Amino acid sequence: RCSSLASINIPDSVTEIGSSAFGGCSSLVSINIPDSVTEIGSRAFDGCSCLGSVNIPDSVTKIESSTFRGCCSLASINIPDSVTEIESYAFEGCSSLESINIPDSVTEIGSRAFDDCSSLGSINIPDSVTKIRSSAFSGCSSLKSIRMPDSVTKIESSIFSGCSSLASINIPDSVTEIGSSAFDSCSSLASINIPDSVTKIGSSAFDSCSSLESINIPDSVTRIGSSAFGGC
Repeated sequence: RCSSLASINIPDSVTEIGSSAFGGCSSLVSINIPDSVTEIGSRAFDGCSCLGSVNIPDSVTKIESSTFRGCCSLASINIPDSVTEIESYAFEGCSSLESINIPDSVTEIGSRAFDDCSSLGSINIPDSVTKIRSSAFSGCSSLKSIRMPDSVTKIESSIFSGCSSLASINIPDSVTEIGSSAFDSCSSLASINIPDSVTKIGSSAFDSCSSLESINIPDSVTRIGSSAFGGC
């Protein structure tokens, strides 16, 4: 681990940055990735705690697992239109990340992709996204609002767990299931609309939503899990 490496120039001849290539380079402040690079491996910048800026070239199609995990100085990043998938833990613990634009090319957001991005205030999820995996935004304590696309059919477990600033969210008619602990400890959530398409509300789905004053459960719901509204 090159913990003293502050900067590096990657030549145009490079086509791939391997897994864990710069993992643990805690002094790395910035890096320019040339357009010749088509793949950035998993954990490539894992633990680069001083990394403040990085460009992802249009040639990259996937942000692999844990690529920027623990990059706690990363305030913003541009995801190019070429990217189709953001894998699990991709930006976990990027506590300085305030905003991010997810392009229309992305179809899936992996589990814990933005877990503990505590400065993330808002995010727009495009209609191209069909799957948002478990705990994708858990611990995003500054997240105030979010738009769920009509293409999503399930709100998976713990997706917004611990999003204590989340005041409102629209659940689209495409959703059939609200997973366990989906909105656990969303203490600012005052109201929520559950569409007629929902048939199941998982255990602890709204546990500790202490600001929730009223909720309408449609006739379509056949199962409500244990402690679904515990602590409300």
